[in-house]
Amino acid sequence: MTIRFLSAALALLAFLAPAAYAQDAPAASTSNVQTVEGAPDSAEAARPAQQNRYPLAVDADLTHDPENILFLDLSNGKRVAIRLVPQWAPNHVERIKTLTRQGFYDGVIFHRVIDGFMAQTGDPTGTGQGGSDLPDLQAEFNQLPHVRGTVSMARASDKNSANSQFFIMFYPRFSLDRNYTNFGRVIAGMDAVDAIERGEPPQHPTFIVQASIAADNKPQKFAPPPAAPEAIVPPATLQPVAP
Repeated sequence: MTIRFLSAALALLAFLAPAAYAQDAPAASTSNVQTVEGAPDSAEAARPAQQNRYPLAVDADLTHDPENILFLDLSNGKRVAIRLVPQWAPNHVERIKTLTRQGFYDGVIFHRVIDGFMAQTGDPTGTGQGGSDLPDLQAEFNQLPHVRGTVSMARASDKNSANSQFFIMFYPRFSLDRNYTNFGRVIAGMDAVDAIERGEPPQHPTFIVQASIAADNKPQKFAPPPAAPEAIVPPATLQPVAP
């Protein structure tokens, strides 16, 4: 009797599993807004076994391979260092480096920042609908999980529509795996990411003061101080004229 009960239970679980996965998958966007969507994962507690199969570690030494380290100097006064990994997504890494060296990301805001999820940037219009003049990229989905600090490309509903926008994960979201192209990981300055202003869009958005590749040896750049308020000059008073 016990064997029959277990067999029936396993058969029911196998039937329900595809539906459960579909619920965890990110919803496709129906517009040209480049975004990232995904509900919290109910299966995250069981993920450590898969993490052992796909190593999470990246080279965190800032002196190693500076050609593949991206610096983001943020308006909150902090610097983020991101290890770019061409082995994961060579074309996406090359796109990020090309746009960075063009100064494309300088001054661009984080226009969509969801607490407990991710911070999205890379659109010079600040609307989520913009991008560069370069052609969209073919997806390079890989088996690396979206953990805290993962840097991945945003896209529209077309899986081959990534262009310039990317996002940084605050917390793991494994429903994004193999649906968005992750191309790097934060190796220093995660506190700067945590300090990014929240909102969709934020009322006072954090922006990228300067993006640079470590090999180019650009010093950290800070946002200019806010302009001092203009002094209010009282109107001149006319002195009475003596008779």
